[in-house]
Amino acid sequence: MGTNVPPPDPRPETLPETYLEFPDNRLLIDLCGSFDSNLARIESSLEVQIVRRGNQLDVVGEDGARARAAGVLRSLYRRLEAGKTLEPGDIESAIRMGGAEARTGGQLEMFRGGRVELRTRKRTVEPRTDAQRAYVRALMSSELTFGVGPAGTGKTYLAVAAGVSMFLEGRVDRIILSRPAVEAGERLGFLPGDMKDKVDPYMQPLYDALNDFLPGRQVAKLIEDKRVEIAPLAFMRGRTLSNAFVVLDEAQNATTMQMKMFLTRLGEGSRMAVTGDPSQVDLPRGVRSGLHDAEQLLAGVEGIAFSRFSARDVVRHPLVTRIIEAYDAGGA
Repeated sequence: MGTNVPPPDPRPETLPETYLEFPDNRLLIDLCGSFDSNLARIESSLEVQIVRRGNQLDVVGEDGARARAAGVLRSLYRRLEAGKTLEPGDIESAIRMGGAEARTGGQLEMFRGGRVELRTRKRTVEPRTDAQRAYVRALMSSELTFGVGPAGTGKTYLAVAAGVSMFLEGRVDRIILSRPAVEAGERLGFLPGDMKDKVDPYMQPLYDALNDFLPGRQVAKLIEDKRVEIAPLAFMRGRTLSNAFVVLDEAQNATTMQMKMFLTRLGEGSRMAVTGDPSQVDLPRGVRSGLHDAEQLLAGVEGIAFSRFSARDVVRHPLVTRIIEAYDAGGA
């Protein structure tokens, strides 16, 4: 009978750990989330294991992943210390930006002194990706900013938030929101009602964004006083827009002449934001997109900033990112 040989140990080689202590147990509970859901999201995204021991979190994993996870946990805890809540989008944002934090050895600027944020009546809006952060800075510092990229990257939402923030601070007297009244593939037919009733369905996304930042009654009062205007692009012709924050949404559906007309409305004391997705042009076949031409003609012009987004900057449901990447890969 041969000598008994013990079976090999099935456990993998022990991975290094990082130990993080969080003094406020109440905040630690919020950091972990219901049934540790926040920790589970970080674990699956960064391929680490996080074990809670009292007021300490042990992060187990490879060096790079472990450092990113530790950066994410620290940044989210600082957010809670500042009196803010954690939503699913905040977790996704920290995961995205935590990688950059670990690589540079710095801290997430948006969660510490010097953070980038937009204050409105109903909420404080923070960028959730590096591209969004650069975009917000451009909106606040440049007279004309283009936000170009796929749906769900916060281009219009952040532009409207910047306009509301500047309006509340008294830096502009009016907010003007516009978009081309172009049908997205389907025929809507003749709509009943007056002109406002006919164009409002096209403008609804702008109303939605505005109502996220201001109480409904205040929005209605501001519209009644014409301190907030929401109108189709065609209504901008012949006007000079002074002391206003002006947003043109869905700019890929403006023709070259419409884009030129809109951009030349800029008056003294005003800021403009132009947002669009070049992959979603609904213009008739053969009609050039004014957004495409503007990107080519205005690149490098002083006072104009271009912020570009990719599928990595999508802040809607994570599935939206995968959908956009699939369509991009298929050339659609």
